[in-house]
Amino acid sequence: MSYAYDDQNVFARILRGEIPCTKVLETEHSLAFRDIAPQAPEHVLVIPKGAYVTFDHFANEASDAEIADYTRAIGTVCEMLGIRPGMGGGGYRLISNSGREGVQDVPHLHVHVLAGKPLGRMLPGGKDTP
Repeated sequence: MSYAYDDQNVFARILRGEIPCTKVLETEHSLAFRDIAPQAPEHVLVIPKGAYVTFDHFANEASDAEIADYTRAIGTVCEMLGIRPGMGGGGYRLISNSGREGVQDVPHLHVHVLAGKPLGRMLPGGKDTP
């Protein structure tokens, strides 16, 4: 499958330094920064530096180094924020929207790391479990 990458999307512009961000972490292949419209007390976006549109695009076409770096960057952000369950944190949610039906607003792979309050069910109608 071919993925059309828009190099004028807001995250591409952040990566080029055209738009400022509040950096949380930067690695060789990844950038983490605070969301400008946070939906939780902790709301950080983690993006790969490569031109990937969705998670499946990244998983299928990124190099092993990019995949390892991105995965570790997400883990490091969780550690830095002190949100890891069992390590003093109350937990977190990772969200990555893909495509129109997934309500993806920016056509650049990104993971939302949300924490700092009870986040409720992910989708309406879900049964709460202990």
